[in-house]
Amino acid sequence: MLKESMLYLAKQDTIREFAQRNAIARRVARRFVAGETLDEAITVAHELNRRRISVSLDHLGENTRDAHEATAAANDYIAIIERIQREGADANISVKLTALGLDISEDLAHENLTRVLTAAQRYNIFVRVDMEASDYTQRTVDLVIALSAAFENVGTVIQSALYRSSDDVARLIAAGVRVRLVKGAYLEPATIAYPHKVEVDKAYLQLMRQLMEYGVYPALATHDERIINAAIRFASDTGIPRARFEFQMLYGIRRDLQERLAATGYNVRVYVPYGTHWYPYLTRRMAERPANLMFIVSNTFRG
Repeated sequence: MLKESMLYLAKQDTIREFAQRNAIARRVARRFVAGETLDEAITVAHELNRRRISVSLDHLGENTRDAHEATAAANDYIAIIERIQREGADANISVKLTALGLDISEDLAHENLTRVLTAAQRYNIFVRVDMEASDYTQRTVDLVIALSAAFENVGTVIQSALYRSSDDVARLIAAGVRVRLVKGAYLEPATIAYPHKVEVDKAYLQLMRQLMEYGVYPALATHDERIINAAIRFASDTGIPRARFEFQMLYGIRRDLQERLAATGYNVRVYVPYGTHWYPYLTRRMAERPANLMFIVSNTFRG
């Protein structure tokens, strides 16, 4: 019920507009969002790099309404790439196809993503195409696989919550595409997604083993220590070196675990979002993990 309620709130424009103007909400959001500007995000990236943690920068925003906005979003992504190069940061970027115009036309999203990949390829910077709600899954996988023939620096995300994910992972492995594995942060019907956490976790472990054994440098995105320990055991049992995969976590969540894994020689990357459109991102994080909601509530009442 909590997850459903929080994901419902994520879609409410009135609440979003109030939250984004509210000083207390903005202050609390800074626990999970690097700031509203690229300068702030780059500062955070350097701080994480100093702790031997890599970064994936995400300029928050999705569902552009016209071609002009989509082109501007692509230009923003290219500016991030160029800034990463100038700063010498250990970072790549995450992009959303709806920000690049997927709701307007697939051709527009293809054109804008191609521009972003071309700029990133020039500097050997990797681009991760984020996975959005299930309405976009097929188009995202198809587009990424199509572009991977020309760009080795593109990958995507698979959600273990969806029944279809095993087939998608097999396709992506066959195409040599890098995958970030997540549990899934969207509210999906039981007709297409596992309704219970235990089932989502079981599917995650199965996909994790598939990707670690046969995939190209998989990113295991989780804060679940049970799953992390299972991945470490599987790698040890099968002789998979640490250099062949990485753990990914979200900015502001389990900093202790991030640093502990990095200190013991595992590749760790933190997903660092920034921008003014932080409200939907923040509510999805609260829906995923009740502890995040309690942190935010307690800080709000202190304000």
